[in-house]
Amino acid sequence: MNLSDLRIFTRAAHSPSLGAAAEELHLTPSAVSKAIRRLEDDLGKPLFDRGARQLTLNGHGQLLLQRAQTLLALADQARSDVMGEQADVVCRIGGPAILLWRHGHALAQALRPYPAARLHLHAMFEDEALAALARGELDAAIVTDGVTAGQGAHWSAQWQTTALGSVTLQLAAGPTHPLVAAWPPGPVLHASTVEVLAHDFVCPSRSLFCGVLRGARADGWRDDQLPRKIRYWADDLQLLLALVRGGEALAYLPDFALAGEQLRRIHVTDCAYQCVEQVALVWNGEGGAAWLRELAVRLAAAVE
Repeated sequence: MNLSDLRIFTRAAHSPSLGAAAEELHLTPSAVSKAIRRLEDDLGKPLFDRGARQLTLNGHGQLLLQRAQTLLALADQARSDVMGEQADVVCRIGGPAILLWRHGHALAQALRPYPAARLHLHAMFEDEALAALARGELDAAIVTDGVTAGQGAHWSAQWQTTALGSVTLQLAAGPTHPLVAAWPPGPVLHASTVEVLAHDFVCPSRSLFCGVLRGARADGWRDDQLPRKIRYWADDLQLLLALVRGGEALAYLPDFALAGEQLRRIHVTDCAYQCVEQVALVWNGEGGAAWLRELAVRLAAAVE
């Protein structure tokens, strides 16, 4: 067996067809098929159940896939550790788009010591990110404590979590919103629940972190205690922000989303609760290369 064939095999195992795997690897389907055949000949066992339209990994293939991911990770780790800062690092980070937005700049800064490094940011909801990390398709995931505390089906005892601070949800309004126009300039506007709830809101129907369909509960606002008039629904964060910036509605947003967006934070004076999410980087503490360990340290330092 050689590493090149193992890499082709792992991609084929995660693809719907040889053609799809070949396209992702920038190879011909024939080259992918030959690599798999070489592995099967070397092992003396078939790795796939071959149907008319697709390949399905069999029991032998499942076992090899687990071992192959470990071998490839160790090979990549050894290569990057030996080469040091000259290593051609490919850093693959997954997580909710809103958290990648929050940490994107810090991730880029953390990789600056590696001039040849490439950063791939994959927007996906939290459970999907942990599943991809378990399959070896990511080097790390950025998630909230909603999944790290539960340590669900995709969790591995080898993983390590590095705290990346907290996200506090804040009520926000655009510069032309009637509430903002009625109050003097300043970083924070103070208003009562009666004043706030008299206006329309925009809300995602799914959690921006886990992607679960929650309706009015998706953004963390307590509608059971303070029912809002949700006139607009937008699961795309940029569409939601556009409605807020244009003064059409209020929104309950992560604090960092307000920076640079010409939004005014509203402190609701008679509201006793606040929604706070803890954020962490999840990565393979046992199999992580030196650059990945350094990345975790630098990210944690960036939020202190």
